[in-house]
Amino acid sequence: MSLKNEVSIPREILVMLLESARTLHPKETIFLLRGKATKNSMIISELIIPPAATYGRGFSTFPMYMLPMDFSLVGTVHSHPSGNLAPSSEDLNNSMGKVIIIVAFPYQGKENVAAYNRDGKTLALQVT
Repeated sequence: MSLKNEVSIPREILVMLLESARTLHPKETIFLLRGKATKNSMIISELIIPPAATYGRGFSTFPMYMLPMDFSLVGTVHSHPSGNLAPSSEDLNNSMGKVIIIVAFPYQGKENVAAYNRDGKTLALQVT
């Protein structure tokens, strides 16, 4: 199933993402996204802190081999301290799941958050 149109994220999760990015700035932060795919959308339900995650200036990563088999993981979210909301080629090449969410400086609200599919196509982001 390919993701077509939009990503829905609860306001509480969005607030946690923005606060985490502000706290770790100028380093990047990273989380796994748990959720459910429907025909045309992705519904995010939970953030997961990846095991042995590394947070640095200009990167964030985690060892994929440490992840358990979990088919409810639908993508990742990470911050861009530079303020650029666009996914980099590294973001797209190393994506996991169907969705990539980027949170960009200054981490103030929905206007600093964007969602993309694995091909880098912008997806509508609905805050519930």
